[in-house]
Amino acid sequence: MVYKELNELKNNLNKVNNLKEKVITSIETLELLKEDYDEQLKELIENDISDIEEELNNIELELLLNGRYDKCDCILEIHPGAGGTESCDWALMLYRMYTRWCDKHNKKIDIIDYQDGEEAGIKSVSMIIHGVNSYGYLKNEKGVHRLIRISPFDSNKRRHTSFASVDVTPIYNDTDVEIDIKDADIRVDIYRSSGHGGQGVNTTDSAVRITHIPTKIVVTCQNERSQIRNKEIAMNVLKNKLYQLELEKREEELKNIKGENKEINFGSQIRTYTMHPYSLVKDHRTNIENGNVLKVLDGDIDLFINENLKKVAKNVL
Repeated sequence: MVYKELNELKNNLNKVNNLKEKVITSIETLELLKEDYDEQLKELIENDISDIEEELNNIELELLLNGRYDKCDCILEIHPGAGGTESCDWALMLYRMYTRWCDKHNKKIDIIDYQDGEEAGIKSVSMIIHGVNSYGYLKNEKGVHRLIRISPFDSNKRRHTSFASVDVTPIYNDTDVEIDIKDADIRVDIYRSSGHGGQGVNTTDSAVRITHIPTKIVVTCQNERSQIRNKEIAMNVLKNKLYQLELEKREEELKNIKGENKEINFGSQIRTYTMHPYSLVKDHRTNIENGNVLKVLDGDIDLFINENLKKVAKNVL
């Protein structure tokens, strides 16, 4: 763990030093430009300045990811709200948006549970996202996402509003987790896999559903051919959820001790994606907007992620 942190610090230091060298080089080039003006040299320096600004912004964002679990992998879950086929289709659109974002940022995805909708879309999906700062970047995506559009499932072409919830939790380090799960507290069900998976996955009773009776938390895994492997993954996810629950209890107790009356509401609407009568995506926490809905749904959500990180950092300061 210490070695990993040391490598990350060295990596950040190298980025800063490289940026410093670019700044020095740009300043020297500017001095030459003053003495002997050249149009090509001017365009070159403008491009360099643009690159410096982008690199500086990226470094600043990475420095904001200093929370205890920000560097961890994470579990991202999507569940449609009320609305049947409409909401299931919206959940599928969000799933595509996040997988596209992961592809663009070289994040690896392991699907641990995927349930198809009855007519279209998905009933639910749960996936582990691997990569440095996965939780740090995606943690503020937790909440309710709203879609407004002309429904492709409505023969009268009426406008519909759909909701889906996104939940994001970090994969806690083994050294952090001290959760004892008693055999008497869980029920394990074995069933045939459905949805994503190869032929071997979908034709054997390898899927596992674990219900934690005291908390009523249900975890399923059907991605692997091996029932034993699916059970192992499901138990790890359950352990992670119970640890998250314990953390939330402690935070609530701390708020009560401090006398804070702010209600913790994880189901609050965070973003609206409007496709009709106009094109607009608006984040309700930062008021940041993007008029290209299709581009956002194609995974271009960095603007919203970055602005939320900055806002949270300002509130902390």
